[in-house]
Amino acid sequence: MSEINNDILQSSQNSNQLLPALPNATTSLVLGILSLVGCFLYAVPGFILGIIGLVLANKDRKLYQLNPGMFSAASYSNSNAGRICSLIGVILSSICLLFVVIVIAMVGFTAFNLDELKSLSNQ
Repeated sequence: MSEINNDILQSSQNSNQLLPALPNATTSLVLGILSLVGCFLYAVPGFILGIIGLVLANKDRKLYQLNPGMFSAASYSNSNAGRICSLIGVILSSICLLFVVIVIAMVGFTAFNLDELKSLSNQ
């Protein structure tokens, strides 16, 4: 009976100890949020920040899965939220970048056709 009480006491003492946060949890969350904001700035900053946030979040995810009891669950949640925000930022940035490329191509094509029409009308 005393062994059970000691085990319960030890587990409650261990749960009261503050576990360290994952090393890049906050950074990946900040980069994920910035990638969402940056995806509307011609998509390049959002894409870059999103990729960096994904890399950092995936490193933290692997580290947490190796030793889940060594790090706090809150930091894992922050890292996971950063991973999701970064993934959404990369997807939105890719869509915006594709849109910008299409618009630039259309403007270039229109300018080329106008030059051709002017040269044909001058003849």
